[in-house]
Amino acid sequence: MPTVLSTKKLLPNQRELLLNAGVSFVEYDAISIKSLPFEISKDIKNIVITSQNAARVFFEKTIGLDIAYKYFIVGQKTAALFSKKGLKIEKTAQNSTELGRFIVKNHKNDHFSYFCSKQRREELPTILKEGKVSLDEIITYETTLNLESFNQQFDGVLFFSPSGIDAFAKANAFQQTYTFCIGETTADEARKYTDKVIVANDTTVESVIAKVVKKIM
Repeated sequence: MPTVLSTKKLLPNQRELLLNAGVSFVEYDAISIKSLPFEISKDIKNIVITSQNAARVFFEKTIGLDIAYKYFIVGQKTAALFSKKGLKIEKTAQNSTELGRFIVKNHKNDHFSYFCSKQRREELPTILKEGKVSLDEIITYETTLNLESFNQQFDGVLFFSPSGIDAFAKANAFQQTYTFCIGETTADEARKYTDKVIVANDTTVESVIAKVVKKIM
């Protein structure tokens, strides 16, 4: 039975997808998230959120607030968190680069507030800066890398963020195993270490698992 490593702990239904396909797995959380104190100005109108972690911290802070923000989101799963709360999303993009280009093209004269990690990526802020779009960065959480080494050889490793790539790389060699990534931003980070990178069709854990099953079975 082939065995893969997931760099985040999976939900029961996600584990079943692997097991029902005849794939064994090892799982661990390659990163940990810690919320940080932050304030939300009453003048904020356009909100950018590019991760589920930022979304969850944002919701914790805005419980009870009834403000008509406009939301610009990266990722289907992150967007789903907003939809479940009945919040209208102005734009959902596959990755930060796509979202940045959309904002520059369609909202050049608007001001945006980016709720992000202390270790946030450069792509979106760089695109907006070059496009002369006004942006505030609001640091909502920080990411800690959990360094864990594995002695066994896996048939594939599943990654869900660039930070997960960093954590794994600091404690393990990529060798010649397949690297399955949830999106292009994560894949770009993986390509620094290996050329055996496979990108999911959608930015969901289930789509990553579908690629695993298709490739190694």
